[in-house]
Amino acid sequence: MNASLLFHLFLFPGLLFAIPASWFYVWGERKAVARMQRRIGPPLLQPFYDFVKLFGKRTPSRHGIEADLLLLWPTLSVLSMVSAIAMLPVIFYGRGFSGDAILLVALLEIPSICYILAGFTSGSLFGEIGAIREALLSVACNVVFLLSIVTIAVTEKTFRLADFSGASSNPGHWIGVFGILLCIPAKLRLNPFSTSSAEQEIYAGPLTEYAGAALAIWELAHGLEWVALTGFVAILMMPVAGAWWLRAILFVVISFAEVLLLSTFAAATGRLTLEGAIRFYWRWAAILAVLAFLAAAYVRFLS
Repeated sequence: MNASLLFHLFLFPGLLFAIPASWFYVWGERKAVARMQRRIGPPLLQPFYDFVKLFGKRTPSRHGIEADLLLLWPTLSVLSMVSAIAMLPVIFYGRGFSGDAILLVALLEIPSICYILAGFTSGSLFGEIGAIREALLSVACNVVFLLSIVTIAVTEKTFRLADFSGASSNPGHWIGVFGILLCIPAKLRLNPFSTSSAEQEIYAGPLTEYAGAALAIWELAHGLEWVALTGFVAILMMPVAGAWWLRAILFVVISFAEVLLLSTFAAATGRLTLEGAIRFYWRWAAILAVLAFLAAAYVRFLS
């Protein structure tokens, strides 16, 4: 492996940055919600304290393949998110390969798949209901998510991340970015699309039977999802030119601004029903995504 790949994987935006950033982004989410509800909110290091406390707890032991699978799903989610974050071309633009955006999309989808499998593996009725809800919403959301990414790729005439990342003057690029932003609340299970983890209805959904270290790993995976998804949008918005340190700062600032924006929106809205959430993505958001894709394809054909 070359030096730039090692730098992205282990330093920035890889492990050394991503794990502390995941706790920081989760703190930002909780703090924004607390402020909207006129509460003080947690201290800065509370997500880290929660992780350490959960990781050190003893939990009832499980036996057989079920115990291995319940630990496998959150571990796969963490590994996929670290890999996805490391692929983001924040500093070095010369790396990557043709079509690496497709690999990034696949990595971003693994936590949702693992979340669904965790619900069915748990043997809990609440877990299975949450898994079914997550699966249905994921299908509806991914139609818009994939169309938005394809729209950007068609607009920029490439599926290489290093080539279509960065701010663009093309309207199709920004419509695609907006479509991705619409999908992030569903992927992060935020209001108004938190039907799969509705505490008042199904406790913690697919994670109802989780506790201790396994739950701590799930919490870390959720934080890394924040970093990966907001970071993906950030590289599509910030300018390509500039010093490496300026790009790094912009990456963090734009990502955290998204955290505050999405958290504030989640706190200001109520939870939609599953039918309402699916209707939103398959009707209004999907229509927008299809029209954006057709417009981008038409412009490309003309050029």
